[in-house]
Amino acid sequence: MLPNLQSSLLCDDVRQEKNGKFMLIGLFDRFGLPNFPITVPRIFVVNKWCSGEGEFKQQSKIIRPDGKTALVSGKSIDVKLSNSIQSATSIEIFVNIQFHEAGIHWVEVSLEDELVIRYPLIVEQVMQKTNEQK
Repeated sequence: MLPNLQSSLLCDDVRQEKNGKFMLIGLFDRFGLPNFPITVPRIFVVNKWCSGEGEFKQQSKIIRPDGKTALVSGKSIDVKLSNSIQSATSIEIFVNIQFHEAGIHWVEVSLEDELVIRYPLIVEQVMQKTNEQK
Protein backbone atom coordinates (compact mmCIF):
# COMPACT_ATOMS: atom_id res chain seq x y z
CA MET A 1 0.00 0.00 0.00
CA LEU A 2 1.51 3.36 -1.04
CA PRO A 3 2.06 5.79 1.85
CA ASN A 4 0.68 9.30 2.16
CA LEU A 5 2.95 12.32 2.32
CA GLN A 6 1.98 13.88 5.65
CA SER A 7 4.29 16.89 5.30
CA SER A 8 7.11 18.34 3.22
CA LEU A 9 9.07 21.26 4.65
CA LEU A 10 12.09 23.35 3.69
CA CYS A 11 14.51 24.50 6.38
CA ASP A 12 18.05 25.71 7.02
CA ASP A 13 19.13 22.85 9.30
CA VAL A 14 17.93 19.66 10.99
CA ARG A 15 19.15 18.26 14.29
CA GLN A 16 18.19 15.01 15.97
CA GLU A 17 17.88 14.78 19.74
CA LYS A 18 19.01 11.72 21.71
CA ASN A 19 15.37 10.64 22.03
CA GLY A 20 15.05 10.55 18.23
CA LYS A 21 12.99 13.74 17.81
CA PHE A 22 13.95 16.01 14.94
CA MET A 23 14.41 19.76 15.39
CA LEU A 24 13.86 21.77 12.22
CA ILE A 25 15.67 25.11 12.23
CA GLY A 26 14.73 28.04 10.02
CA LEU A 27 11.59 26.89 8.20
CA PHE A 28 11.02 28.90 5.02
CA ASP A 29 9.05 29.12 1.78
CA ARG A 30 10.89 32.06 0.18
CA PHE A 31 14.30 33.64 -0.24
CA GLY A 32 15.20 37.29 -0.59
CA LEU A 33 18.50 37.37 -2.48
CA PRO A 34 20.52 40.45 -3.45
CA ASN A 35 21.75 39.43 -6.91
CA PHE A 36 21.91 36.59 -9.39
CA PRO A 37 23.41 34.16 -9.90
CA ILE A 38 23.93 33.44 -6.21
CA THR A 39 24.81 30.28 -4.31
CA VAL A 40 22.74 29.22 -1.30
CA PRO A 41 24.92 27.08 1.01
CA ARG A 42 22.26 24.49 1.86
CA ILE A 43 18.60 23.64 1.80
CA PHE A 44 17.07 20.74 3.72
CA VAL A 45 13.92 19.01 2.44
CA VAL A 46 12.14 17.07 5.21
CA ASN A 47 9.37 14.68 4.18
CA LYS A 48 7.18 12.62 6.51
CA TRP A 49 5.39 9.55 5.14
CA CYS A 50 2.62 7.54 6.84
CA SER A 51 -0.28 5.12 6.28
CA GLY A 52 1.54 2.80 3.93
CA GLU A 53 3.32 -0.52 3.99
CA GLY A 54 6.38 -1.72 2.11
CA GLU A 55 9.58 -0.28 0.64
CA PHE A 56 9.46 2.70 -1.69
CA LYS A 57 11.77 5.10 -3.53
CA GLN A 58 11.38 8.84 -3.01
CA GLN A 59 13.03 11.70 -4.90
CA SER A 60 12.99 15.46 -4.33
CA LYS A 61 13.78 18.20 -6.87
CA ILE A 62 13.82 21.97 -7.09
CA ILE A 63 12.53 23.16 -10.46
CA ARG A 64 13.44 26.50 -12.08
CA PRO A 65 10.77 29.16 -12.83
CA ASP A 66 10.22 27.75 -16.34
CA GLY A 67 8.36 24.95 -14.54
CA LYS A 68 10.31 22.18 -16.30
CA THR A 69 14.07 22.44 -15.80
CA ALA A 70 15.54 20.92 -12.63
CA LEU A 71 17.75 23.31 -10.69
CA VAL A 72 18.78 20.39 -8.48
CA SER A 73 17.67 16.76 -8.21
CA GLY A 74 18.13 14.62 -5.14
CA LYS A 75 19.17 11.01 -5.02
CA SER A 76 16.66 8.23 -4.71
CA ILE A 77 15.91 7.70 -1.00
CA ASP A 78 14.51 4.50 0.49
CA VAL A 79 11.28 4.85 2.48
CA LYS A 80 10.49 1.75 4.54
CA LEU A 81 7.25 1.19 6.42
CA SER A 82 6.77 -2.20 8.06
CA ASN A 83 3.08 -1.61 8.83
CA SER A 84 0.34 0.94 8.14
CA ILE A 85 0.64 2.74 11.50
CA GLN A 86 4.38 3.38 11.21
CA SER A 87 5.72 6.66 9.85
CA ALA A 88 9.03 7.45 8.16
CA THR A 89 10.88 10.76 7.95
CA SER A 90 13.30 11.38 5.10
CA ILE A 91 15.79 14.23 5.23
CA GLU A 92 17.66 15.41 2.19
CA ILE A 93 20.24 18.17 1.98
CA PHE A 94 21.01 20.13 -1.16
CA VAL A 95 24.41 21.84 -0.92
CA ASN A 96 25.67 24.90 -2.81
CA ILE A 97 22.59 25.46 -4.93
CA GLN A 98 23.09 28.19 -7.52
CA PHE A 99 19.98 30.23 -8.18
CA HIS A 100 20.18 31.91 -11.58
CA GLU A 101 17.10 34.13 -11.41
CA ALA A 102 14.30 35.44 -9.26
CA GLY A 103 10.87 33.89 -9.67
CA ILE A 104 8.72 31.05 -8.46
CA HIS A 105 10.73 27.86 -8.21
CA TRP A 106 8.98 24.57 -7.44
CA VAL A 107 9.77 21.83 -4.94
CA GLU A 108 8.66 18.46 -6.24
CA VAL A 109 8.48 15.22 -4.26
CA SER A 110 7.92 11.95 -6.11
CA LEU A 111 7.29 8.44 -4.84
CA GLU A 112 7.97 5.51 -7.17
CA ASP A 113 8.50 8.04 -10.00
CA GLU A 114 5.00 9.53 -9.51
CA LEU A 115 4.69 13.19 -8.48
CA VAL A 116 3.13 13.38 -5.00
CA ILE A 117 3.39 17.11 -4.26
CA ARG A 118 4.59 20.28 -5.95
CA TYR A 119 4.78 23.52 -4.00
CA PRO A 120 6.30 26.98 -4.58
CA LEU A 121 9.63 28.29 -3.36
CA ILE A 122 9.52 32.04 -3.99
CA VAL A 123 12.88 33.61 -4.84
CA GLU A 124 12.85 37.42 -4.80
CA GLN A 125 15.53 39.95 -5.57
CA VAL A 126 16.01 42.37 -2.68
CA MET A 127 18.11 45.49 -2.53
CA GLN A 128 21.11 45.38 -0.21
CA LYS A 129 21.23 48.17 2.37
CA THR A 130 24.21 50.47 2.07
CA ASN A 131 25.92 52.00 5.11
CA GLU A 132 23.90 55.19 4.50
CA GLN A 133 20.58 53.27 4.65
CA LYS A 134 21.35 51.48 7.95
